[in-house]
Amino acid sequence: MEAFPIQELALPIALGGHDIIGQARTGTGKTLAFGVALLQRITHGGKRPQALVVAPTRELALQVTDDLLVAGGKLGTRVLSVYGGRAYEPQIDALREGVDVVVGTPGRLLDLVKQKHLNLSEVGVLVLDEADRMLDLGFLPDIERIIERVPAQRQTMMFSATMPGEIVALSRKYLTRPTNVRAESHAESEATPQVAQHVFQAHQMDKPEMVARLLQAEGRGLTMVFCQTKRACDRVASDLVQRGFDAAAVHGDLGQGQRERALRAFRNGKIDVLVATDVAARGLDVDDVTHVVNFECPDSADTYVHRIGRTGRAGKEGVSVTLIDWADLTRWKLINSTLDLPFAAPEETYSTSEHFFAALGIPAGTKGKLPKEQRGERAGLAAEELEDIGETGKTRSRERGGRDRDHADEGERTRRPRRNRSRTRTRAGKPVDDVKQVESGTAEGDKPAHGDKPARTRTRSRRRTRNGAPVAEATTAETAEAKSA
Repeated sequence: MEAFPIQELALPIALGGHDIIGQARTGTGKTLAFGVALLQRITHGGKRPQALVVAPTRELALQVTDDLLVAGGKLGTRVLSVYGGRAYEPQIDALREGVDVVVGTPGRLLDLVKQKHLNLSEVGVLVLDEADRMLDLGFLPDIERIIERVPAQRQTMMFSATMPGEIVALSRKYLTRPTNVRAESHAESEATPQVAQHVFQAHQMDKPEMVARLLQAEGRGLTMVFCQTKRACDRVASDLVQRGFDAAAVHGDLGQGQRERALRAFRNGKIDVLVATDVAARGLDVDDVTHVVNFECPDSADTYVHRIGRTGRAGKEGVSVTLIDWADLTRWKLINSTLDLPFAAPEETYSTSEHFFAALGIPAGTKGKLPKEQRGERAGLAAEELEDIGETGKTRSRERGGRDRDHADEGERTRRPRRNRSRTRTRAGKPVDDVKQVESGTAEGDKPAHGDKPARTRTRSRRRTRNGAPVAEATTAETAEAKSA
C-alpha cells in the first residue's frame, strides 16, 4: 500500500515531534498523517488523556475515532469520542476509567472541562482537524479556550483544506516554529482531479425526475445528494423512497441517534442514497461513494469543493453532478470563476435530454421510477437498529407504534408535551367558581343530595336613582304634582 502525499510529507516531521501546518483537500489520508505520530507518543496506563483531537462536526469526530481505533488496535490505545447529542454519563464514566486519546467537538469538550470531568493537564499532542471548517462554524473562541487549558509544552498539528487569514493568525499565536506542508499544488487542491464534474442548468420542478434517472446510471454505487435546507432534504429523500430507492436523510433537525443510524446504514450498504445538508459534507469518509449530486447550487466555492470531495476518495474515481436553477446562475458563475472551472454557461438540460443520458451513462428508456424487479436488493434503513444513546438537547422525529418515522417525516420536530397549567380566576379575593356557586346556588342539573341544605343564595339589589333620589319615589312625587295641577 502506498502512502498519500500528505502522509509522506507530514509523517517524518510529526514523528520528530515538530509542529505542523498541513494543507490538503479532503479524502487524502490526513487522519493517519497525524494519527500514526500521535499513537507513537502515547504511554499507556494513565488516567488522563495524553492526546487531544478537536474536530468541527460530530461526524468527523466519529470518523477520526474509528480510524485511530483501527490504527492503534494492536497497541491497545484507548480512544474516546465526545460530542453533543449523546448522554454525558457514558462519556464521563469512560473518562473516569481512563483514556489515552480524546477526540471531540469544541462545545462538549469545554462542557466536560468546566464540569471537571476532563483534565487536559497531561496532553502532549494537540491536533486541530479541519481548522477552516471550525472557523466557518464560529468555533474559533472555543478553540482558543481549549488551547489555553492544554500545557504550553506540547506538539501541535493543524490541518486545513484552506488557509484563511484567521487560521494563519491562529497558527502564529499557538504553534511553535511550525513546518508548512502542502500535499499538492494550489490548482490541484482547489479542484478534485479524480472527480468527473458535470454541471447542468435545470428546472426546479424537473430536478427530482433528473435525480431519479441519474441514480439508474451504469456503474452507480453509493450516492450522496446535497441540499441547502433541512426541508429540502426531507422532501427529496421522501420522493426517492416513493420512487423505489433506498434513501434516507441526514440533517440537523434529526436526533443524533437517527443521524448515526442513517450513516451506519449508508456505510454498511443497507441504503445506497444519502440525502444530506452540509452537516455531512465533512467527516463522512466512505470509500465506495461513486456519485455526488448537488441538488441545489452550493453557497460558496469551498462548499462545492468539500461536497464533491465525498467521492473520488482514496485514489478512486468519482462523478459529481450539479443542477443549477435559473435563479442561481449568478452565484454559480462566481463559484465557477473562483475555481477556474469550464462551466460558466451550463447547458440547459431536462430529464429527457439526450446529452444528459449520454454524459452520465444512463440507459436509454430509463424512467423516473426504479423498476419493481430492481427494488428490495438492499436491506433498507429499517434493517439498521436505532441505538438509544440518551440524546440531549436535540429534537427527534416522532415514533408511531414503536417504529421510527424516517424519510418524509424525519424532519418533523417532536412537540414538547404541554404542561398542565391551571389558573384560578378570582373576584374580590375569592375564586370565581365559588362566587358563581354562591350567587347561583347549585349548578344547573345538580340537585342537592337528600338531607343536604340548599346553598345559601345572595341576592343583589340595585337602586335606580334620578337626581339623587330613588326612581320609585321620584315617580310618585311627579304623579302627585300632576293631580294637584
